[in-house]
Amino acid sequence: MIEHPDEAAIRTGFDVPVEPLRRTTHYTGEPGCIADARSFAAHFLDQLRTEWCAVIGRRSGEALLLVVSELITNADRHSDGPYILELEGTDAAVSVCVYDSSVALPLRYPRDPERIGRHGLEIVHALADEVSAERVPVGKRVRALVHLGRD
Repeated sequence: MIEHPDEAAIRTGFDVPVEPLRRTTHYTGEPGCIADARSFAAHFLDQLRTEWCAVIGRRSGEALLLVVSELITNADRHSDGPYILELEGTDAAVSVCVYDSSVALPLRYPRDPERIGRHGLEIVHALADEVSAERVPVGKRVRALVHLGRD
């Protein structure tokens, strides 16, 4: 960081990057892609810790990995083509975007503990601070924003 007392710049140990950290990968539905996506997200969190000096609590990190798992699972089950995972983050939050070839927007079912399956979007809404879905030229994009922090 740089402090500016009396308009003089003083180095205080480290500089935080200006641009958010961005990483993107794609999947074709091969076996193991959900585990690969979780591993990709875990590596991304490690990079945030290193490059952004992010303090990421265990709960925040696990919430992010579960959001990635649920969104990738939905893309894998409900699209007919490849899908893209895009992560963008700072020391405060991570945006998880999943693009897939289906134009059908995801449905969030009412809470029903007796329902078997179809809880993915319900889980994402419980863990993320913001969730949105929109159609894009390639199909759709589902975005979830997860704030990071200490537990």
